[in-house]
Amino acid sequence: MSLMMELLESCDDSQLLDLTNHYRQRLEEAIQEVVENVVFVLAYERYFSEREYKQVIKCMKRGSRAAGSRLLLNLVTEKEPRLRKLIWKCFMKMHHLLPKLEELLKAMGEEGSDLIKLFKARKASSELSAHLKDVQQKHMETLRAQTETLSVNTILMNEKVKVFQLLDRYAELTIISTVRDRTLVEHELLARGRDHEEWREEQLGGKLEKIQTDQLFQNISASKSKSGSSSAVAGVPGIGKTTMVQKIVHDWATKKRFQQFQFVFSFKFRDLNMIKDRVTLRKLILEQYPHFKNVLGEIWKNPEGLLFIFDGLDEFKGRIDFADSQRDTEPQHQCPDPEWWCNVSDIVYSLIQHKLLPGCSVLVTTRPTALHLLEKAQISVRAEILGFVGEERKEYFTRYFEDQTVAAAVFKHVEENEILYTMSYNPSYCWILGLTLGPFFTQTHRDPQRVPKTITQLYCYFIYNILKNHGREIENLREVLLRLGQMAFTGVAEKNIVFTDEDLIKYNLQPSQFLSGFLMELLEREDSARSVVYTFPHLTIQEFVAALAQFLTVDPRNIVKFLSEAHSTTDGRFEVFLRFVAGLSSPWAARGLEEFLGPLPNETICRVIDWVKEEVQRQAGNTWSEFGKRRLLNTMHYLFESQNRALAQQTLGSVETLSFHGLGLTPIDCAVLSHAIRHCDTIKHLELSFCRIQCEGLQRLGPALHKCQYLRLGRNNLGDLGVKLVSAALRNPDCKIQRLRLWDVGLTDSGAEDLASALSTNPSLTELNIGDNALGDSGVKLVSAALRNPDCKIQKLWLDSVGLTDSGAEDLASALSTNPSLTDLSLGHNHLTDRSVPALCRTLSNLERIRLWGNDFSEDGKNQLKSLRGIRHGLYVDM
Repeated sequence: MSLMMELLESCDDSQLLDLTNHYRQRLEEAIQEVVENVVFVLAYERYFSEREYKQVIKCMKRGSRAAGSRLLLNLVTEKEPRLRKLIWKCFMKMHHLLPKLEELLKAMGEEGSDLIKLFKARKASSELSAHLKDVQQKHMETLRAQTETLSVNTILMNEKVKVFQLLDRYAELTIISTVRDRTLVEHELLARGRDHEEWREEQLGGKLEKIQTDQLFQNISASKSKSGSSSAVAGVPGIGKTTMVQKIVHDWATKKRFQQFQFVFSFKFRDLNMIKDRVTLRKLILEQYPHFKNVLGEIWKNPEGLLFIFDGLDEFKGRIDFADSQRDTEPQHQCPDPEWWCNVSDIVYSLIQHKLLPGCSVLVTTRPTALHLLEKAQISVRAEILGFVGEERKEYFTRYFEDQTVAAAVFKHVEENEILYTMSYNPSYCWILGLTLGPFFTQTHRDPQRVPKTITQLYCYFIYNILKNHGREIENLREVLLRLGQMAFTGVAEKNIVFTDEDLIKYNLQPSQFLSGFLMELLEREDSARSVVYTFPHLTIQEFVAALAQFLTVDPRNIVKFLSEAHSTTDGRFEVFLRFVAGLSSPWAARGLEEFLGPLPNETICRVIDWVKEEVQRQAGNTWSEFGKRRLLNTMHYLFESQNRALAQQTLGSVETLSFHGLGLTPIDCAVLSHAIRHCDTIKHLELSFCRIQCEGLQRLGPALHKCQYLRLGRNNLGDLGVKLVSAALRNPDCKIQRLRLWDVGLTDSGAEDLASALSTNPSLTELNIGDNALGDSGVKLVSAALRNPDCKIQKLWLDSVGLTDSGAEDLASALSTNPSLTDLSLGHNHLTDRSVPALCRTLSNLERIRLWGNDFSEDGKNQLKSLRGIRHGLYVDM
């Protein structure tokens, strides 16, 4: 803390205020968990009045810890300079109680003096001439007008589009200062979904650093070198990247944040795609912001005051290769000057690499699929948007519906449906859920059975509501939807989500038709300075329309070949599309659509069902590789979406083993597996070791666990709560579990009590592995008590690496002396010494095998135990 103390002593009042504002967001987060303690100390030291103390406590209780922390720091910044410095010294005294505060103070001590120099330099360079101040004001007014509202499609209301104030609708998203670095081999929304729960747990546990948007531009080393900083934010479709950019621009334009920048220029890559010829950075800016016409030359002189934002790298059709070392030496790709005529890709490349306007800051957003393009780029900060965390999901629905009764009912349905709830970390999915489920909870006489439960049912209702409101506006609706679906499918196949007038004409979709309400709902039109482009509101809507088109085509003869080719792709681009196709084979799912489109052809439905049946049977025996397991899991999703119980029983009727060992499974995957097992009585062995399942995933599996005879759940972070769910399965009167593997699942002595209670009354279990868990003597004592119960039939028990000592061995020996069923016991890698040898000898009356390797026995103790082989015929002692 010495560096921080030196910094405090050297700071003048304005510098300390600058530092406080700079670290404001991180400080809020660092103290929010113990805000009541912090404000108590400040009141005790008389830095805060009693009224201010009560204010913070009241705010925290009424709002949240975050709100209390925010108010506390507001009060700090309002204090006179002398008190502000004393409060900082008070924070320093508390550092050892708060790891995040300690980390922050350490960073401030190391970076502070450089930051103060930076603040001085910025203030010196930020003095704008009167003329430039006028231009800045005009620019702020322009950007404020462009960003102050959010337009949201509301097909279920009188208004086709409802406009909200950005600040009323914007929900803070969780952004973490780490980006996934792995190959994407499946549909990217679900790829991120697979890890989302694990990442959320880590973030809430403090292992991941949650950052604020301010921190995207706070790279000290880049500031010192005066080369500027480039940042990249990744996130799956619909997670809120574009809305985050809108909020950053709006905060700058309203002077709330980011005032270190004199000017902000924001571009969308989908607009830049329309520029076919060489262009200058000057021309690029003037086309979008003509009020800069006569001043750009002056603005270039202070690049440190400029922020360039480029949104949607994944949509860019130009080539930007940061790994190409020759690019910097090829004259045709160089762009060292904002007045040079270059390709758009060269301008973007040169800005990010600090070769053009060195000193400026650049922010790029992208979907994870394009992250590899930035691997070799000079990016100072890399971050990922995780989406909604915890209560943020509920908050979205509370703000979405004006009627809070409807909001509560919709959220309750989402929360209780494992598929829909797992989807709801993504804001775009929440929008679709709100739009589609709302009517079911506003109708007086609703049928709960008709509320969507699968994603196919959900999207059928989404399209149904559009057709209901606008379907009469177009002649030959079925034909138009077929052509739209064919265009959507081409986009899925080519990973394209942005369409032009040329694309529409290619599929005989006249652009003029998009003036109709119906197609305006299905394709969003976006006018830019150069052209008009169209996108589906969300990638999954595009995938659903592409799937629906397969049931609208006249000739279904090639559909099996077509589906097999899509299923065989390894990058997952067709994964969700195929789930929709399988789901549409269910007559119930598409019944509402048939009201407008006519009946879906029975021949197509039968061919799809036959294909699903053949794929499940083919993949069930092909789980040796990760690819094979992934394909089997996909076919399970097809079964789930079809909601065809007879089909599930037919396809899985001969399957006895389902193995997904080593494959990451989301809660959605677990729900799908549970559905398959519940509808099939033949599955005896479920292998889910190393599947990164956590408590939420196990909750989804819960209703089916008791049906398996052999259940392997090792090396999953289940924790005590997860094991409690397994215990519930063991208590089920119909429990068939005979062999249970729970090694290294995060079980502790606290959770052992519930497991022991279940073991004592379960008559089916004969093998139990709970090794590699932190049970200690107290946990083993609880398990030992269960072994005394005559209803406990365990024959093989693994207690390796559980922290067992000589003291715990006594309890275990006492229990085993009265247990007639146990024949095989493993106690390897514990802390047993020669003192436990007498007790161990007493346990051997019924045992046929005991494993004791990796303990702390002396040679004499080992020999004593080995000698028992001669006394007891058939006993095997493994040392």
